[in-house]
Amino acid sequence: MVVPGPVSRRAAAAATMLLRTARVPRECWFLPTALLCAYGFFASLRPSEPFLTPYLLGPDKNLTEREVFNEIYPVWTYSYLVLLFPVFLATDYLRYKPVVLLQGLSLIVTWFMLLYAQGLLAIQFLEFFYGIATATEIAYYSYIYSVVDLSMYQKVTSYCRSATLVGFTVGSVLGQILVSVASWSLFSLNVISLTCVSVAFAVAWFLPMPQKSLFFHHVPPSCQGTNGIKIQNGGVATDTAASNHRPQWEDVESKIPLNREEPPVEEQESKPDRLLVLKVLWNDFLVCYSSRPLLCWSVWWALSTCGYFQVVNYAQGLWEQVMPSRHAAIYNGGVEAVSTLLGAVAVFAVGYIKISWSTWGELTLSLFSLLIAAAVYIMDTVGNIWVCYASYVVFRIIYMLLITIATFQIAANLSMERYALVFGVNTFIALALQTLLTLIVVDASGLGLEITTQFFIYAGYFALIAVVFLANGTVSIMKKYRKQEDPESSSQETPS
Repeated sequence: MVVPGPVSRRAAAAATMLLRTARVPRECWFLPTALLCAYGFFASLRPSEPFLTPYLLGPDKNLTEREVFNEIYPVWTYSYLVLLFPVFLATDYLRYKPVVLLQGLSLIVTWFMLLYAQGLLAIQFLEFFYGIATATEIAYYSYIYSVVDLSMYQKVTSYCRSATLVGFTVGSVLGQILVSVASWSLFSLNVISLTCVSVAFAVAWFLPMPQKSLFFHHVPPSCQGTNGIKIQNGGVATDTAASNHRPQWEDVESKIPLNREEPPVEEQESKPDRLLVLKVLWNDFLVCYSSRPLLCWSVWWALSTCGYFQVVNYAQGLWEQVMPSRHAAIYNGGVEAVSTLLGAVAVFAVGYIKISWSTWGELTLSLFSLLIAAAVYIMDTVGNIWVCYASYVVFRIIYMLLITIATFQIAANLSMERYALVFGVNTFIALALQTLLTLIVVDASGLGLEITTQFFIYAGYFALIAVVFLANGTVSIMKKYRKQEDPESSSQETPS
């Protein structure tokens, strides 16, 4: 099971595939936004999550390390990968709200089973339900765009992303205080988590039902002008940086009269053509990935996110190896909270970085990937819990910084639909690579390696990414300077 930070990030990336939908008058944005923020806050307020591994290994569940790391945690990876694409289509087809309710129900089932389920098979089923919960986060991050005006995107995105971040941070701090100061049991933390996700589920029932969606329930072509909508470079709202960058939307919908009479929804909607939807997605995929810069940033996105997921998923296991929770006080909640907040600061700082990414982007990715590899290696080999904590914080900060830069670069000059498609594909590839890595390295049916050996492999994985982008970036810079030195040949090549 993973913490909400990375889950939310990959869910947000895939959710962007469902952005463009019908609008309601601007004054109607407040209620659905407030309800969705309340849902996101309580759904992320889970003080027991940073202490999941100690809880499963402790007397409450009495599972072995091999069962937890090699037989239970991989189930989440497999279920999330299998469910991602079907849930994406179902979210659009069912118009968001039912899938938000499904997420809330899945979280309730997950934490109820954490409290009362016993045995390996039961906890594996628990991980499957958590896979449903994380896959359906797509609906949370896309719902709001179906019920607010285009001009409100920036504001509502900021509110919704901030709500989940605050919820996760408050939950982590609360869990740490209750464990370290009040000496609460981990079972009690799970009771609080179950209560919070139950409140979130109750709030979701009051969300208004959207009438339209992007693919299956859309307005007729005469009312659409969205193929020209662009997200300019630097205008993507990602994670906590959403409120810090103003998107330059092309307001093509301003030409559509707001007070014109519209036929009933049933008459407006074209009948869902499932094959046509898939064909459109495939054509957009081919067009998007024919761009070399976009392909380069997307490759780094998928490769690094795969490694990031693995490190975050199994970090608690490594900490348990370095300092067992039954022998000493642990500070997992505090570490998660600090890394999230400092990561948010790093994301905010991205808006003030001045660099020619087209020239130095690949070398920058190489350098910081090497730093990530060093942080993971130190985390694995030093054997001091405080060094492990510090290395983990550095690891998350660097990744959040780089993934935000990658977001801006990929989003530049892409239409909204293609922007959505690219992030969805990148997320799916990252999950596929993570599944392969889990099968080989973690799963008991594969190598089933010990946690310290796993982290040594993850450090080497990031080092390999650094080498690949160093070589590619060096070649790109050499080609660019050669063209500058020989302007005549470059001008001759331009017409062809």
